[in-house]
Amino acid sequence: MSEALASQMPKVETKGGIVAYLSLDGAVAAAEFYTRAFGAVVVAQYPPDAQGRTMHIHLHLNDASLMLSDVFPELGFDKQPPAAFSLMLTVKDIAAWWQRAIAAGCTARTPPQKMFWGDTFGEAVDPFGVTWSLNQPA
Repeated sequence: MSEALASQMPKVETKGGIVAYLSLDGAVAAAEFYTRAFGAVVVAQYPPDAQGRTMHIHLHLNDASLMLSDVFPELGFDKQPPAAFSLMLTVKDIAAWWQRAIAAGCTARTPPQKMFWGDTFGEAVDPFGVTWSLNQPA
């Protein structure tokens, strides 16, 4: 990525104290999916390289930032299945968020239900293998 191209990228606010940065096989497709499934907004995106891969996409989602890139095996970023984490969205209307995510193509893991801690909670997996937890506080 040239400095000239990097300087043309919009300067956007990074939201949240901790920002997840996902390396996926198909970051552009994932960004498009997250706009449909979770109402994300693409606020910055580097153009794809000759192989169709992008090194950076910045999304705003549920008042937070989420960053994406494609895998680049030649740079030491091999494709790995997402594991041992989930992305949790704290929401006010879990039914609406759940319905949109499932309609977009997420697979239900734990349908929303009242949990022992008092909140309503559910988990779904997106087509890229990422687990999304939805939590509606009591």
